[in-house]
Order: sequence, then C-alpha cells, then structure tokens
Amino acid sequence: MIDAVGNPNKILLLGGTSEIGLAIVSEYLRHAPADVVLAVQPGDDRTEASVQQMKDAGARSATTIDFDATDTDSHPGVIAQAWEGADVDVAVVAFGILGDQEELWQDQRKAVLECDINFTGAVSVGVLVGERMKNQGFGQIIVMSSAAGEKVRRSNFVYGATKAGLDGFYRNLGQALEKAGVSVLVIRPGQVRTRMSAGVKEAPLTVDKEDVAKLAVSSAKKGKGLVWAPPAFQYVMLVLKHIPAPIFKRLPI
Repeated sequence: MIDAVGNPNKILLLGGTSEIGLAIVSEYLRHAPADVVLAVQPGDDRTEASVQQMKDAGARSATTIDFDATDTDSHPGVIAQAWEGADVDVAVVAFGILGDQEELWQDQRKAVLECDINFTGAVSVGVLVGERMKNQGFGQIIVMSSAAGEKVRRSNFVYGATKAGLDGFYRNLGQALEKAGVSVLVIRPGQVRTRMSAGVKEAPLTVDKEDVAKLAVSSAKKGKGLVWAPPAFQYVMLVLKHIPAPIFKRLPI
C-alpha cells in the first residue's frame, strides 16, 4: 500500500533501464525504501547496472523480469509476474525509442516498430496495469509522454504522433480509473539530458532527468493528472499551438 505521505511499498518500472524511469524510482527511494521490479528488454546490457543503481538508491529488493514492448501477447504474463508476492503501488511507464526522424517517415518497417513500442506497447501495459490496480482499489501510474505529442511537428512527426496517441490514452485512462482509487500522472517533458537526446542539439528549457524525477514524484503525491517538465514549457507550447499552420510550417522546429 501507499502510505499516508505517498510513499509506495512496491514499484514497477516498465522500461527498467530508462534513465528517467530510474531517476523517478530513485526519487521515491530517497523518501522511503521499497521493493523495485525492473521490466527490462531481454539482453539489455544495462540491466545489471540498473539493478545496482536501485540497490544503491535504497531499494529493499531489486528484481528483474523480461519485457518486450512489441510482444503484446506476453504482456499479461509480464504484469502477472510483476504482481507476484505483493500488489504494485506505483507503476512507471518509461520505455520508448526516438530514432532518426527523417529516416522513419521513409522506412515502413522502422516507422511501424516505433509505433509498436511507443504507442501500442504502452497501451497494452496500460490496460493490464489499470485492470490490476482497479481490482486492488488503489495505485499510481506515472507515464512519460512528451511535449512533442502536444503539437506534432514536421521535424519529428513519427515520434510526435506516437506520443500524441500515448498521451491521449493515458489522460483518459486516468479519468476512467479515478473512481476506483487509481491515479494516472502524465508527464510532458521537453528535452531531457539522457542517452536518447545525446546526439540532438540542446534546446532552450532542457532539463536534467533528476529535475523530471522530483517533479514527477511531488506531482504524483499531490494527485495531479498532468505536469510539464519544466513547468514553463506549458506556455511555450500554448503559444505554438495557436500559430496558424501556414506560419508554423515555416518555423525551424
């Protein structure tokens, strides 16, 4: 169970080697110990280091389960395994790929793979985790969306489209689960300093993963359903959303 001040007893990280996901779990552990389950891609060479990171951060236990986002038929078994021994209090959905955006819209196979991982896989586990938490009568889901999904741009429209779909699904999943005592927090970061963005020119308002983690945990404890990282990015996107299309398509973004 989640205690009176919002500290969970058991945390599931779907995308168990995600830098932002690990930072969010570490932030929870900074407040209180918990059991951690890392759902990782089989063969991911960062698995061992991620387990050690959780132990160093104060996890009572840190275990792994195999998770392939594209293998949706296996997802019911993955979620059942995550729930073994005790209910999951907090589930963090933090897996996804970026890819070469100019290549993606011209390569059918790679575009479909991006959609399968970023959107279809995320919906698959969202339904299953939501069902589990609804049945147990409590729980917190934290999902990594993106500012790219709020206003899909020409420069990254395949990635942006996947995040727009994910964002819409989880925002409404939160409404559907609210009466069951389950909360869903959607995080819309701009650019975050991680491996994924290492080759991308740094944009204004770029933040560190630790900043996103602190915002995620504090917002979840306050019962929020949506948060921008950094918060000021919300106003940037508000302006961009209202720029007429003929002008917007000429902007270098």
